[in-house]
Amino acid sequence: QLVESGGGLVQAGGSLRLSCTASGFTLDNYAIGWFRQAPGKEREAVLCISNSDGIKNYLESVKGRFTISSDNAKNVVYLEMNSLKVEDTAVYRCATRPRTCSDYKWLYGYWGQGTQVTVSE
Repeated sequence: QLVESGGGLVQAGGSLRLSCTASGFTLDNYAIGWFRQAPGKEREAVLCISNSDGIKNYLESVKGRFTISSDNAKNVVYLEMNSLKVEDTAVYRCATRPRTCSDYKWLYGYWGQGTQVTVSE
């Protein structure tokens, strides 16, 4: 099971930290990817982390602003979002797949319920 938290309403230029808490399995052998979906748009991969791949950044627009990290002892993956822009507004969801990262959403078997991030001007 994956549970996201940390979303909310923030002004442009602000920061949020999302958490993805895993239960029922350990992160050691799994990749955790963060995806987002804005209204009327396709779900897109943002960042992914795994012991096998390290960190993968799939979205050019967040480079230098978003970072991903994991606390394997707590079984939590974080998405730190800084310098937020209005266009970052979306539902953010984490997902897991065995071992390696991928930006193909259909390769992820388990998903969290999502957390809403809204960035206002």
